Amino acid sequence: MEPIVVDRIVKKYRAKKEEVQALKGISFSVAHGEIFGLIGPDGAGKTSLFRILTTLLLADEGTAFVDGFDVVKDYKSIRNRVGYMPGRFSLYQDLSVQENLEFFASIFNTTIRENYDLVKDIYSQIEPFKDRRAGQLSGGMKQKLALSCALIHKPSVLFLDEPTTGVDAVSRKEFWEMLHRLKDQGITILVSTPYMDEAGLCDRVGLIQKGEMLSINTPKGIRGEFTKPLWAVRATEMFRLMNTILADTEVESCYPFGQHHHVVFKLPGGEKEKLEVLTRSNGFQEVEIRSIEPNIEDCFMALMKE
Repeated sequence: MEPIVVDRIVKKYRAKKEEVQALKGISFSVAHGEIFGLIGPDGAGKTSLFRILTTLLLADEGTAFVDGFDVVKDYKSIRNRVGYMPGRFSLYQDLSVQENLEFFASIFNTTIRENYDLVKDIYSQIEPFKDRRAGQLSGGMKQKLALSCALIHKPSVLFLDEPTTGVDAVSRKEFWEMLHRLKDQGITILVSTPYMDEAGLCDRVGLIQKGEMLSINTPKGIRGEFTKPLWAVRATEMFRLMNTILADTEVESCYPFGQHHHVVFKLPGGEKEKLEVLTRSNGFQEVEIRSIEPNIEDCFMALMKE
């Protein structure tokens, strides 16, 4: 059996006398030594799924297995085999860096010395600050400490729930480099993120929205599912430009992306000429129109409209 198997998981919550379905029959699996990215915005159901897989929350329907163990019947075995890094920094802020790591090692009846080889690439970066309280660390250093604590007992499966949220770009890059080194050691990694650009750093990704899995594929495969020509358009008065483009009945979608609007037409053929006529006839200045390749976020937007 693969290290992570999720079969038709359903989770519901009661909110203000209404029933909210956070997960709507989610199914997928993760192979040994794979980095699988769960990509979606806040409220998509990522954290609920992580809590179910780490035995902190019970599903209402469906089954799930981690490292061959049932998340309900074998929860104690799973807790000894997995590492979990929640989205919110959850270590003891009044304890020092070293005290936090020693504490988590002792929970699993091990020591820093015994498993230092596993965390040395990460921990060595914060070891000069080992006597500093965890609450006084920067975001990137907190991230490295949390990952070290999640790894200190040699887990076979690692769960990382939005680990790079609120962290600077350099720390994000360093963090993903660390994940790929852990993958090379045979650790299976399930990581969630709201950042679409991080999808390309995973072996496979699952795009999730409102508790439903929209697509599961390699990053290249996800981009290959986008079959219509995509255009980037820029001009003065960008808000008026978007509304003008959306008012055209031949346009399927138009949404802001950085300094451009990304535009898709319902039927292919003559799109550039149509955009040129549209911008010229409506008096837009400094117009730029070019054909572009879709990224993961473009694919996500297209899937949401289906």
